[in-house]
Amino acid sequence: MTLQPLAVGISRARVEWVDTDASGIYHNSTVTRLVESAESCLMIERGLPDYFPSSPRVRFEVDFESPLFFTQAVTTSVRLMRIGASSMDWEFEVWGEEFDGRPRRRAARGRYVTVHVGVGRRPGSDGGSVPWPPEWRAALTGSDGSHGAAGEAPGRAGSAR
Repeated sequence: MTLQPLAVGISRARVEWVDTDASGIYHNSTVTRLVESAESCLMIERGLPDYFPSSPRVRFEVDFESPLFFTQAVTTSVRLMRIGASSMDWEFEVWGEEFDGRPRRRAARGRYVTVHVGVGRRPGSDGGSVPWPPEWRAALTGSDGSHGAAGEAPGRAGSAR
């Protein structure tokens, strides 16, 4: 059984020169930037601008499947799969659009985990995480947060612009 995401963020971009090596093929680290852009689209759409300074990544796992090239259009999606008491589990895909005679291909896919350290606290300042604010949970799931910390109830999927 495939789980339905609680929320979805999508961003579109182009591979910039800074994203590539001298051959014009993207650096692996570009995936992180693209994923964070899609995540940012979702958080801005949901009215959660304080998410990033208070939610560091504690795990990031990528399978690289095909290259991306300088000026190639890219579509990145992130899917929020689970909200725990103080962590979120995400999945993502990065797709290189048709380019220079090459068909559209998935360039990378993976998973990551973020934790909530609290608004105004610096990551690592005391080593602990704190629960997600109920209004954040509601903004991401479309619920009032009363379904439990694990996000067992189906949520609302949306698309960031």
